[in-house]
Amino acid sequence: MTVLNVNGQQHRIDVDPRTPLLYVLRNELKLNAAKFGCGLGQCGACTVLVDHEPVFSCILPISVLEGRYILTVEGLGSECRPGPVQSAFIEEQAAQCGYCIPGMMMRAQGLLEHNASPSDAQIRDAMAPNLCRCGTQMRILRAVRRAAKAMMADAGTIRETAK
Repeated sequence: MTVLNVNGQQHRIDVDPRTPLLYVLRNELKLNAAKFGCGLGQCGACTVLVDHEPVFSCILPISVLEGRYILTVEGLGSECRPGPVQSAFIEEQAAQCGYCIPGMMMRAQGLLEHNASPSDAQIRDAMAPNLCRCGTQMRILRAVRRAAKAMMADAGTIRETAK
């Protein structure tokens, strides 16, 4: 039995400890945003955050995740109240087929948690492990920039209300 903290909730999972996180998210927890792409950690469709770092969930066994914080797209916001990264991707129409977008959003979230105001080169470097075959890279870049501005504005609002 493994206990996983996913999107702020504890889940008791009874599967083989070698099971990749992606399968637990999709099959056991019914969190279907992360996608199976290559199964080799090469495309990024399965990207989630573990302790605020992007990881390929298709190759990460749950045995190494107990006590760590896992965040998926579902934890960024909801359909009615999308988070800043989700809103930015919607506003920039960054999805064409949409298959890679959950992984892209998680990689963007991880970047912006570490660097509130990344340069275009830093965004491109951070997003490079995730592949988009539809050609929406420029929209994705604009979405990450937009999310950074929104998150900085939200942080400024929080600081102002705390005074």
